[in-house]
Amino acid sequence: MENIYPHFTATTLLCFILLIPFQTLAQIICSAPSSVQFPENNGIEGDVVVTIHVEENVTLEFSPPAAVSNPFSINGNNLTAAKVFDYETEKSIPVRITCNTTIGLTTPLDIIVLITNLNDNPPSFDKNPYDVQVSEISPIGTTVGQYAAKDLDEPPLYYTLKSESDYFRLQSPTSAVILVNAHLDYDEVKNVQLVLEVLDTQAPESYSATTTIAVTILDVDNRPPWFQPCTTHNMGGSVICQSTGYTGFVNLNEQDPGVLPLKPGPLYAIDGDSGINEEITYSFLSGNDTDLFEINSNTGNITMLKPADVLGTITLTVLASQKVNTHQFATTTITISVHVKSLHPPKFQKDQYEGVITSVSAMAMDLTNKDTPLQIIATDDDYTATAGLNPHITYSIKGRSEFSIINGFLFMTKELPEETLSLEVLALDSTNDETATAQLSVEVKLVINPSGEYGTVEMAALGATLGALLLICLVVIGVLAHRMQNGKADWKKIYEANIFRSSLGQGPGQKEGIQYTNEAFQRDDDDGGSTGSSGPETKSEQTPKSVWDIPTKEAIERSSAPLHDLLPDDTSDVGSDKADSEKEVKPILTKERRVEEGYKSVWFKADIDPSAKEEVVILPDNRQDSEEEDEEPPSSSKKHDGKPQKNSKVLFADTDLDSGLGVKLEEPGDNSDGDEGLDIDL
Repeated sequence: MENIYPHFTATTLLCFILLIPFQTLAQIICSAPSSVQFPENNGIEGDVVVTIHVEENVTLEFSPPAAVSNPFSINGNNLTAAKVFDYETEKSIPVRITCNTTIGLTTPLDIIVLITNLNDNPPSFDKNPYDVQVSEISPIGTTVGQYAAKDLDEPPLYYTLKSESDYFRLQSPTSAVILVNAHLDYDEVKNVQLVLEVLDTQAPESYSATTTIAVTILDVDNRPPWFQPCTTHNMGGSVICQSTGYTGFVNLNEQDPGVLPLKPGPLYAIDGDSGINEEITYSFLSGNDTDLFEINSNTGNITMLKPADVLGTITLTVLASQKVNTHQFATTTITISVHVKSLHPPKFQKDQYEGVITSVSAMAMDLTNKDTPLQIIATDDDYTATAGLNPHITYSIKGRSEFSIINGFLFMTKELPEETLSLEVLALDSTNDETATAQLSVEVKLVINPSGEYGTVEMAALGATLGALLLICLVVIGVLAHRMQNGKADWKKIYEANIFRSSLGQGPGQKEGIQYTNEAFQRDDDDGGSTGSSGPETKSEQTPKSVWDIPTKEAIERSSAPLHDLLPDDTSDVGSDKADSEKEVKPILTKERRVEEGYKSVWFKADIDPSAKEEVVILPDNRQDSEEEDEEPPSSSKKHDGKPQKNSKVLFADTDLDSGLGVKLEEPGDNSDGDEGLDIDL
């Protein structure tokens, strides 16, 4: 065959080589992306979907040829929309285009148009309204239901409860689950209307929808029967109803026909769960003399079986229980009084009472005698032993709360204008409910305080003001007295010490507990006056003045003199000294400084040891001038031996001078440093 077609192979090879450039030119004559996005809700015509890049002399056409229902069209090298697209109906559309050249070359283009979603649909709920039932004993957090909305755009949805209710809440802002938020009580709330709103975006421009959720609270049998009337109490979320019981009365040896009347009303009970309202059955649980009465199991009415023959009180306990759920029950007591039958009703002493009243809380006075209180009394002839006074009668004013009658006296409890009122008084016998009425005319005449006089309020205000001023004055006086006492504390000590020095020369007498003096020891009968600092008994007749009788100035002058000038001379009667020597002598002067318990010592300023730790009171010393000039002491200061009296000094120990028990004087020793010592044994 190669011999027949010697040039076939070469010619074929050349053709293939020439076709390669043409094939390359055909591949680049047009181009477009493989997929494009086009939003929904576009215009009807002319919106460009995509622009195709083509070379010169290249035309475009649909492949296969465009049908009538083709949603696109070709305008030049642009692919345009021929209808309005909706994402919810078609999300992507394939398009095939062929590129043709004048030399016969073609290139196919495949493009997928993706329709993008826009927020153009509002959300919606399946129902409006929704009906749901919730038990009143549902715990907090219990799911009531889920009420999600739908949106064709499928965006995230946001929920809000628009109704104001604390009983329910949403699980979260993006969840349509509703939960119980508080304890439910059928008697407090039976139905709740919830308004649920949904938004498809949190932007200001958003679509929304609402629906209503009707919640019905279901009653549950969780309460026992309640006797009526009763007072309700909320105890930690549970409601109880407290009954005070019932009372009644019967006559001795009489059987009342029909139903026994009771207070505060007929005996009956209701189911505590009013939504269930089960039937109640009644029975006597216990009590004394239950054979006297019978109770209707369906109505609770009580009737007598026989008369009561004993005066006193009968107590009955009644049980009320539900017929179906017998474990739900309640009890109450009935107190029945047995007394003698009343033969006479109460009767007012007057048919018409007239009075005048002047102010709130004031007692009404009799109009005919304004100095006498108005007394409204009703008597009962059944109480002859007490002159007709029945202690069980109570009084009231019909239809008026501005007045009160206490023990028959009328008081006004609320302020009223000046007027004359026509009232009706009611007297009630609480044992048998027998009543009596009388007319009452009350003249309200307000009294104003005359000029210059004050009422209770004004006087109370004045008293409070004066009391405050008095308290301030007492505080000021107390402060001044405290400061004066502190400022004169030293002077008081000096003054008392001076009086003590001045009293050392007093005569004998009865021994007394006089502070800071040796007066008591000078009058010691047991010592016979021998231990005092006075002379013989013949001199004791001259009784010196009491230290308290000496004026202050004189006491100070005496305290300023030396101690030996104040002491009497004991040398006038030698025989007396000899006689006294046989008795016990109590020395009063000592040379040493005593610090033990029971002694107090006084020292003069010149003899104070600066290092001493005892409490020292400095006494004025007027002897300094005479000592500095070496003057002779007065003759009265010399002893019988002609020697001058030594300077004296007085020491106080730490114990109280006020409880002085004795004074001892001693002659100063040789080592007394020329001073006298005085010790007081307290």
